[in-house]
Amino acid sequence: MPPGDRRSHARGGGHGSDSDRVARRDEAVRAAVEQGLLGPESPIIALLDVPGIRASAAALRAAFDAVTAPGTPVLHAFAVKATPLVPVLRLLHEHGIGAEVASPGEVALARAAGVPPSRTVLDSPAKTTAELREALTLGIAVNADNPQELTRLDALVGSTDPASPLGIRVNPQVGGGSIEALSTATATSKFGVALRDEGARDWIVRAYADRPWLTRLHAHTGSQGIPLSLMARGIAETYALAEEINRHVGRRQIDTLDIGGGLPVNFGSDATAPTYAQYARLLAEAVPGLFDGRYGLVTEFGRSLLAKHGTVVARVEYAKSAGGRPVAVTHAGVQIAARTVYAPASWPLRIAAYDAKGRPKPGPDVVQDVAGPACFAGDLLAEGLALPLLEQGDYAAALDTGAYYFAHHYAYNSLARPGIHGYAPAGGHRGADGHGRAGVRFAVVREPQTLAEIVAESGGAQPSALSGL
Repeated sequence: MPPGDRRSHARGGGHGSDSDRVARRDEAVRAAVEQGLLGPESPIIALLDVPGIRASAAALRAAFDAVTAPGTPVLHAFAVKATPLVPVLRLLHEHGIGAEVASPGEVALARAAGVPPSRTVLDSPAKTTAELREALTLGIAVNADNPQELTRLDALVGSTDPASPLGIRVNPQVGGGSIEALSTATATSKFGVALRDEGARDWIVRAYADRPWLTRLHAHTGSQGIPLSLMARGIAETYALAEEINRHVGRRQIDTLDIGGGLPVNFGSDATAPTYAQYARLLAEAVPGLFDGRYGLVTEFGRSLLAKHGTVVARVEYAKSAGGRPVAVTHAGVQIAARTVYAPASWPLRIAAYDAKGRPKPGPDVVQDVAGPACFAGDLLAEGLALPLLEQGDYAAALDTGAYYFAHHYAYNSLARPGIHGYAPAGGHRGADGHGRAGVRFAVVREPQTLAEIVAESGGAQPSALSGL
């Protein structure tokens, strides 16, 4: 991707919702500086666009409503791992989105957000017996990852009819995408039962025939770097397997297909692409039986719901030069963007330049580095990026960081987790923790981490624990 394409601050133009989102972001950065949420004493902040999140939830629901038969039960479950923040989960729940969880911690977050067990799905390749028992007790849906896990479910279910919808996760083995670490449907993926391995398909069919309480089938083919055509192939394979199982048992035992998530995000510009509507239409063409009302549906989108609605803004503490190239040293680096720092070719971030007052910075593009605060040379948000020259006291904004970035803190150098604020245009109801000025209201999603909390998490309560050994 050429350096110029990675900035794309989108001053005007573009589709209405995308250009509106850019305008809200610019106004939020300015208001954060004016209100003192961002400045010399608080040099980094993470921002979440609340109207944007609501719009994404509505777009997802509308896209699948447009292709499914009336009355088809559809659960859109947000992949909690993408943005594990209770207020985000609550907001999505209020707008019709459930939770897909993959650990006891994520179960606890979903419950704290008020997501009902009936709208929660547990997927993990390493569930303990205790985790399975809790899910069955609560009525959370479970997708078994492998034969050994299914044996554990046999023991837990016994002769009773489980309250939880239960299924098996399969790997359709249709191939990978451009980011190997995120490809979940390769021949050797760690997830699910490998459908094309010798004897696997027959085993799956027998497993359902022997267990009338297995009523779901799950596959997750997509993620960042996976083309939509490959995602559709994986879902088509899963649908064909469900049809085969139901024919074999002579009834509609599998009544719900969990098609996972994984819609890729455009990190190259402010445009939302691909859209949920495009993906739903593609699936309807590729797998028409999926939407004819015979099967309920579950989706598990994560990154695509939140990425475009998050921004990390960091103050330029120093502006220097090395080897003739300008370097802006900021307070955002590996601690909030580990994927970008360690794999920049796979995870390039666009950076927007703002001046000391939080206004979009004008001026000619200058090739420069945007560096973070960690003590290693590779701690760079961007290298050789062309944008208006960042100077001391300006702000660098890492765009499209609402998923898998600031909510996944990496404690290098014991750097503190940044505070997270949601924002929306002023007007309407103000919550107890919200305040407004300059046309923007903010609400605290997560307080900045304190030094005392860092010490406590690092064994501060037992400083002499090793001295007596």
